[in-house]
Amino acid sequence: MKRVLVATEKPFSKMAVDQIRKVVDEAGYELRLLEKYKSPSDLLAAVADVDALIVRSDKIDCNVLESAKNLKIVVRAGAGYDNLDLVTCSSKNIVAMNTPGQNSNAVAELVFGMLVYGIRKQYTGAAGTELRGKSLGIHAYGNVGYYVGKIAHGFGMKVYAYDPYVSADRMQSHGVEPVNSIEELYRTCEVVSLHIPANASTVNSINKSLLSLMPKGAVLVNTARKEVINEAELVEVMNERPDFIYLSDIAPDNADVFKQQFGGRYFFTPKKMGAQTDEANINAGVAAARQIVSFFTSGDETFRVNR
Repeated sequence: MKRVLVATEKPFSKMAVDQIRKVVDEAGYELRLLEKYKSPSDLLAAVADVDALIVRSDKIDCNVLESAKNLKIVVRAGAGYDNLDLVTCSSKNIVAMNTPGQNSNAVAELVFGMLVYGIRKQYTGAAGTELRGKSLGIHAYGNVGYYVGKIAHGFGMKVYAYDPYVSADRMQSHGVEPVNSIEELYRTCEVVSLHIPANASTVNSINKSLLSLMPKGAVLVNTARKEVINEAELVEVMNERPDFIYLSDIAPDNADVFKQQFGGRYFFTPKKMGAQTDEANINAGVAAARQIVSFFTSGDETFRVNR
C-alpha cells in the first residue's frame, strides 16, 4: 500500500483534507497527516517511510529528502516551488511537481484587493485615485497573470504584459498588449503587478533603475516573492518619489523602515496569503492528491518541475 503524507505547518482546511483523503482512499492508499508541526525533527520522522509527500510552503531540503528513504514523489500544492530542493530530488530520482493554476484566481483577486485599498488612501477619508483609464503592467504572464488581466479589463484598465516565454499572439487574444522589454513595461504602466519566480536571474532584479522608470503615481504590487525585490533600492525610490506606493502580500526584511518612513504608502499582509481562500485551499490540495495517484497508476509526470 502506498503511503501519502500531507505535511503542512500551515494546515489545509478540514474540507480540503477531507477531499484529499477521499482521493487517496479511493486509490487504495494510506493518508497520513502532519499538521502544525513545530520542529524540523517532526518532519524528518514523518517522512521516513512514505512514498509520496504533499506540502504547501514547507521547506523540503536535502535533510528531509535524505530522511525520506522510500519517497518517489513530492508535490507542492501551489504554483511556486522554490521551497523544494530540486537538485537533491533529481539526484534521488524523486519526482517534484507543483499544481499550477489552482491558486491563480485567488492571487489575482488579492492583487486588486490590495490595489484598491492602496490607491484609495487605505480608506482614511483622504481623496485617492481610480483604476479606470490607468495602465497595468503584468510582469510574467502565466496563470495568475491571465486572471489579473481579466480583472483589470473589468476595471477599464489598459493591460500590458512582458513574458519572453509567452507568445504575443496569445497575449493579444486575451486583449493584452505585449511589450518587448521589461524596461518598456515599467516605463509604460502606472501599476505593475509582479508574478515572477525567485531564481538566480530574478532575485533582486526589481531595482531602482527599473522602478524609477515608472510614471507618476506609480504602484508596485508584489504577490510573487520578496526575494525578487532589491529592498534597499526600493527604499531609495520611495524616499525620492513621494508618489510611489508599494503593496505586497509578504513583508520585506526592512519592513520597519517602511513603518517609520512611508506611512500610508505601503501595505503588507500579516503573512503570505495569495492562496488563502477556501476555494484555492481545496483546489491545490486535491490537485496534488490526484497528481500523485496519476503518477503511480499511469506514470503521468505532466506537472514535473525537475529533471
